[in-house]
Amino acid sequence: MNKQQGTESQAKKERIAVYPGSFDPVTYGHLDIIQRSAKQFDRLIVAVLNNTSKNPLFTVEERKELLAEVTKDIPNVEIDSFRDLLVRFMRSKNADVIIRGIRSVTDFEYELQLASTNHMLDGEIETMFMMTNPKYSYLSSSIVKEIAQFKGNVKELVPPVIEDRLKAKYEARG
Repeated sequence: MNKQQGTESQAKKERIAVYPGSFDPVTYGHLDIIQRSAKQFDRLIVAVLNNTSKNPLFTVEERKELLAEVTKDIPNVEIDSFRDLLVRFMRSKNADVIIRGIRSVTDFEYELQLASTNHMLDGEIETMFMMTNPKYSYLSSSIVKEIAQFKGNVKELVPPVIEDRLKAKYEARG
């Protein structure tokens, strides 16, 4: 066996990416990024951030459950959560690419700061920016929650299971 054959016969390293976010709630914009990213990697970990500076509508466990439901047909997607530095979470998962969705120039400026910081913390980690589908460029979880809070129609913004859970949450709150 020559050197080239030996190299080719070695197993390739699994390509693992992490798509972090609050996903409170997950929208069709998020799902678009998840579906497209999953095609690029062997495994995509959608990681719910337990952000202590935000007051989320859904608990981390509820968000994980909802993400699992809406991604159940994408075999290489795994749902997890973290409350540490993203780069530490990534190392624990042997991941080396962060997926970030970009809707606008404003998003890009903020995400560039994060990417630069993460690269400074761990020079092996790369960030891959994905432009959102233009039909979702205005969409955010905050907008969805505001519409749902006032009993507006979110049918075109989130999957049916998310729509139902939003209605239930706001009805429970009165």
